[in-house]
Amino acid sequence: MSGATVSVLAFDGMAPFELGAVVEVFGLPRPELDVPWYDLRVCAETTEPLRIVGGFTMSARHGLDVFAAADTVIVPGVADVRAEVSPAVVAALRTAHARGARVVSICSGAFALAAAGLLDGREATTHWKYAGLLRTLHPRVRVNPDVLYVDHGDVLTSAGSAAGLDLCLHLVRKDHGAKIANAVARRLVIPPHREGGQAQFIEAQVRDMGEEDDAIARSMAWALANLAEPITVAALAREARMAPRTYIRHFTRRTGTSPIRWIITQRINASLPLLESSTAPVEEVGAAVGFESPATFRHHFTRAVRTSPSAYRKAFHRA
Repeated sequence: MSGATVSVLAFDGMAPFELGAVVEVFGLPRPELDVPWYDLRVCAETTEPLRIVGGFTMSARHGLDVFAAADTVIVPGVADVRAEVSPAVVAALRTAHARGARVVSICSGAFALAAAGLLDGREATTHWKYAGLLRTLHPRVRVNPDVLYVDHGDVLTSAGSAAGLDLCLHLVRKDHGAKIANAVARRLVIPPHREGGQAQFIEAQVRDMGEEDDAIARSMAWALANLAEPITVAALAREARMAPRTYIRHFTRRTGTSPIRWIITQRINASLPLLESSTAPVEEVGAAVGFESPATFRHHFTRAVRTSPSAYRKAFHRA
C-alpha cells in the first residue's frame, strides 16, 4: 500500500493522543525515506468544531464519504463505550470494508468495528479495562485482552492508547518492510516492536526497579550484540549478575515475556532486513541471526510473521 490513502475519524469528546499517533505516523511527510508515503485525511461526521479533551476544539476538513473511501480506515476510539455507535459511522465502516479497505481500530475504537459487525466470529482486542464490556455487548467477538494488537489482514484492532503506535508501525512494516518501519520508530524514539502484551499492565503497580532494571537492560544489550551466538538464560543471568530464577522473574516483570521468547523475537527481527536486502540463502540468514537450524528458523519465523521466510523475501525483497 505504498502511497495509499489513510483516513482517521475525529469525533466530539475525543482524546487527542490516538489521533496524534495516527497523524504522526501517516500524516508527517518523510521524504528522507525515499518511498511513496501515505495521504492522510482527518474526517468527521460534521464540519462543526469538535470538543477535544484538554479544553480545545478542532474541525475536520473531510466527511464520512472521504472516510469510507480510503485504503486504510482508522477509528481511534469512541466517545462513550456504552453508547450506541452512530449509524452513519457504522454505515461508513461497512461500506469501507465491503469495498476492500483495511479497517483499523485503536483502543475503544473496537466498539465501533464490533457495532458494524466486522468483528463477529473473530479475535479482537481493546484496552484491557474495556475487554469485559466488549465481550458482554458483543458476544460474537472473541475478545483477547492480553495482546497489543490483532491482525486479520482486512480488520485490525489494537489495545490501549500507546498500542495504537505499535499497530501503526505494524502497518508500515507490512506496507514498506522492516527497514522503513524501523526508521520511523527511530524518528518516534520508540522500539520498532514491543515484547509481550498489555497483560503486563493490567492493574499493575508502578515500581522503581533501580539496579535490577539496569541489570536486565545490560543483559538485553549484551544479547543484541551477540545474537548470532548461542544464548542461554544462564548466560543472560550472568550478564545481569543474578541467579537464573531471579533473572527470569525480573525479566518477565519488565518485558511481559520470557527471556527465550524475547531472544527468538529479536532474532526474527534481525532476519527481516537480511531477507529484504540480501540474496543469501534462507538457511544462511537463519544461522546469521542465531537459529541453530533452518527448520527452527522457519518454525519460529512462520509462527511470528504468519508467513515463511521465503514468502516474506518474495514480498519484500529490495533489488
